[in-house]
Amino acid sequence: MNNEVIWPIAVVIVLMAVGAAVYIVQRQRSRRLRSHFGPEYDHALEGFGERKAAERALVERTRRVDKLEIRPLPALRREEHWNRWQGVLAQFVDDPEGAIREAHTLLSNVMREQGYPTGKFDDEVELLSVHHPATVQHYREAHRLADERAQGQSVTESLGLAMIHYRALFEDLLTVGAKQEPQQLRREVRHEA
Repeated sequence: MNNEVIWPIAVVIVLMAVGAAVYIVQRQRSRRLRSHFGPEYDHALEGFGERKAAERALVERTRRVDKLEIRPLPALRREEHWNRWQGVLAQFVDDPEGAIREAHTLLSNVMREQGYPTGKFDDEVELLSVHHPATVQHYREAHRLADERAQGQSVTESLGLAMIHYRALFEDLLTVGAKQEPQQLRREVRHEA
């Protein structure tokens, strides 16, 4: 074979190898993100409509959280918040709507003390999803139910469900604190980006 034939074949082989390597790296990244974020991965995929955009957004969330100083609460603060939560539950019997507002306020306080910025619900959900991917869906659902009730679109019983959803995130925030897995995920994503 002469050089005029060998060079184009070599270029095609190299391009195919590079393409295969990129494909494998992207699949591994997708698998890690899906494994870490769980249902939140699917939620991002629904919201963005395409895998690359959803994954880019999840990586960006991870980077945003990486810049925050997330810290678990000291045992005394956890106990104080837990006692306050018990008061919110007791309040629910006589004042369900007030208890829901108080539950949300308590969650905001816990998030803020742990280092999450609060104030805009969508931002809270995105940032919480990095450390609490399994329970952030509960927060989203509790918020939806509370909003529906505030607009008169649902019955009081839905507030009971909202409390259950708020409790799931509340307990996760108090018991889990800042996990180590997101740090590992950040290291892996940084090397691939």
